[in-house]
Amino acid sequence: MKNKRFGDRKDGKLLRDLDGMHFIMPIIYPNRCDNEAFISERIDLTNAEAWLKEKNAAPEKPGYSVFDLIVTAILKTVTLRPKMNRFIANCNTYERNEVSASFVVKKDFKDDGAEGLAFIHSKGEHTVADIHEMIRSEMERYRSGSSGSTEDAMEFFNHLPRFLGKFLVRCIMFLDRHGWVPQSLISEDPYYSSIVLTNLGSIRMRSGYHHLTNWGTNSIFLSVGEKKKRPFYDRRGEMTIRESIDIGFTIDERIADGFYYSRTVRLFKRLLEHPELLEAPLAQEV
Repeated sequence: MKNKRFGDRKDGKLLRDLDGMHFIMPIIYPNRCDNEAFISERIDLTNAEAWLKEKNAAPEKPGYSVFDLIVTAILKTVTLRPKMNRFIANCNTYERNEVSASFVVKKDFKDDGAEGLAFIHSKGEHTVADIHEMIRSEMERYRSGSSGSTEDAMEFFNHLPRFLGKFLVRCIMFLDRHGWVPQSLISEDPYYSSIVLTNLGSIRMRSGYHHLTNWGTNSIFLSVGEKKKRPFYDRRGEMTIRESIDIGFTIDERIADGFYYSRTVRLFKRLLEHPELLEAPLAQEV
């Protein structure tokens, strides 16, 4: 990080100009799990389905999915709404150095199928095409049998004598609070990303609440439900049936206020309902 000052972390810049309330809140409410706000939203996919049909009809058949649009939309939303890219650690508030997203990849759809961790590092110039390629690359890497450094580290601790494994993990939790965990251990840890997503729709489940964790720095968790036809009502009360998807947001309420969250969710919803906006760079204003 350029111009790093005392108090900054390797993954974030300490915010030194907070108002009194946002300075005090992390001190009196130090645990992320105790400060969760949950928001649910239903997204009309009519335009998204038309966009996907047009794009996937191209000769190269890129294979875009609704999940590609969701990941791109939340990355663009957080890029344009920078308070959503903050995190609180050791009672201090930081601005993250990058906008990133992570999700679990199921290698085999079986009860005992192994899981892998996918991590997307975005930049302001990226578009939906770039994010689509990164998602596909991550999924292919894990389903081909490749594991990441974070998974390897967890297996290492798991094979130690139980008392020693627990002691070392507690030591690492101390390092975690101060931002001192070696990068080799957390480079692909989803809870060190801006956004964690769980695609419950891929296993035919509804979206819902998912907790945050006190480990890591993640402040936003998205639960993506199953795509279904549902009723929508216009201002005159007339009903139409449309393809839709439900999404649940769990957010650390200490990083911003309700008004900021409201505008953030509306922006995310607009991006998904107008997917052509995702063809522009993530940093381009809407």
